[in-house]
Amino acid sequence: MFNSANVNILLVDDHPLVRDGLRACLEAVPHFNVIAEADSADQALYCAASKNIDLVLMDINLNGMNGIDLSACFKKLHPEMAVLILSMHDKAEYVVQTIQSGARGYVLKDASSTDIINAIDTVMAGGLYYSEGLSKQLMPVMQLTPREKEILQRIATGKSNKHIARDLNLSFRTVETHRLNIKRKLGIEGQADLIRFALAQTVAR
Repeated sequence: MFNSANVNILLVDDHPLVRDGLRACLEAVPHFNVIAEADSADQALYCAASKNIDLVLMDINLNGMNGIDLSACFKKLHPEMAVLILSMHDKAEYVVQTIQSGARGYVLKDASSTDIINAIDTVMAGGLYYSEGLSKQLMPVMQLTPREKEILQRIATGKSNKHIARDLNLSFRTVETHRLNIKRKLGIEGQADLIRFALAQTVAR
């Protein structure tokens, strides 16, 4: 079991002032140790390989590889290391991508220091943490059935209902109904918005 008295943290953000603020916030907590900082994906990968990191707190927007792809790299290279995203983006598609990448939580940059501290403690205890308001956005996505997710993946490739029906051995009317249900659950009205959302999920895989 993880020892909450000692959390070694790597901060990853390309803005020095943001890292300075986070360091000041986190170092006020007795059991948090900020032992490394990075301003790019390459530097973050180096720190993760050379230091004993328990948790990475990082932004999505980075120099080089973005934070979502970097999170997937951490999951592959350092599966024991927790990743917590700290971002200004509050759209559900970003949160879904971080979940798929292996991150354990997503906190908005306008969150209070208390929220960030709670997020780290929750993640290090084995839980998941999302800023207030994001859970409501995520709920519809998480409620998609396996079949709806299959169809959403094919929508991302630009396939029509006819082609999807043939691929999955379903009737045209069944696929049409699934597509309407997906849009309703996600709160998406337009076809273009649905395709963009589907593409965002595919890119994250």
